[in-house]
Amino acid sequence: MNIRISAAAILVRELRALKREINTYPDEEAIWRLPNGISNSAGTLTLHLAGNLQSFVGSNLGSTGYERDRRAEFESRGVPRVELLAEIERTIRAVESTLADLPDERLEATFPVSFGENRVATGDFLAHLAAHLAFHVGQIDYHRRLVTGHNDSIGPLAISELASVQPVE
Repeated sequence: MNIRISAAAILVRELRALKREINTYPDEEAIWRLPNGISNSAGTLTLHLAGNLQSFVGSNLGSTGYERDRRAEFESRGVPRVELLAEIERTIRAVESTLADLPDERLEATFPVSFGENRVATGDFLAHLAAHLAFHVGQIDYHRRLVTGHNDSIGPLAISELASVQPVE
């Protein structure tokens, strides 16, 4: 098992959890609501996560041609739920197809984008992207609970969705 396979499974697991979160909101208005003290709605974070992964994984590693508009991710409002879900699906496809075809030797190679004065190995950056995604999905979970008053779990962090899962004998 290597980081490419594990990262792909974790990224897809978290994106599926994101879909469940967005589907659990009672209406589209709640997805975009900004209670006091909250700077980003679930809709904003969904657009941000989709743009982030389609850019860094799909475009930078997979040459999908995706062009990111980070500003629009944070400025768009009222995008319908169906469009948010479609964007998550596009992101899942980009992650799955890119990481399935990524040669293992690319994991040790430097990621093709620098971050200020810093460069990192592709494998390290994939782990970072998984942590970033999980962090924001957790924020969305709390946002949903706050704006709806419901404490229902969407079943995140399913061990059964990890790449190395095996049934107990």
